[in-house]
Amino acid sequence: MAFRHGKNAVLKLDNSAGTLVDLSAYLDEISMPRSIETGETTTFGSTGSAKTYITGLSDATVSLAGKFDSTADAHFSGILSALLAGTIDSVSFEYGKEGSTAGRVKYSGEALLTSYEVSSPVADVVTFSAELQVTGAVTRGTCS
Repeated sequence: MAFRHGKNAVLKLDNSAGTLVDLSAYLDEISMPRSIETGETTTFGSTGSAKTYITGLSDATVSLAGKFDSTADAHFSGILSALLAGTIDSVSFEYGKEGSTAGRVKYSGEALLTSYEVSSPVADVVTFSAELQVTGAVTRGTCS
């Protein structure tokens, strides 16, 4: 089993013009929780004392955090403006949790930027965080 260190993670996100841009140099945390809703199918007279379920719809989000930089700020601000103006419907993303070396796993899809926050603590580095809501399916592939 080959374990990987998180320091090599890569995140690429469309800019407002639709071009994938590597934002990894500004990020220090990426997470992508995925879930599947379930519908309960338990009925009166079901055998046993356990509930039963069926698979429903899937969902995913991508959470980003990093150090503030005017280049990254322009990128996220441009996406927000384009989404609000209706000039784009979503942005493409690629997340390589192991890096971008050929053959390594990557996840890709379309998402909406749902939040972008900058924080300026008096005694620390200026940081930012962003949330993406995936719209549609997440595709698991490999880097080329």
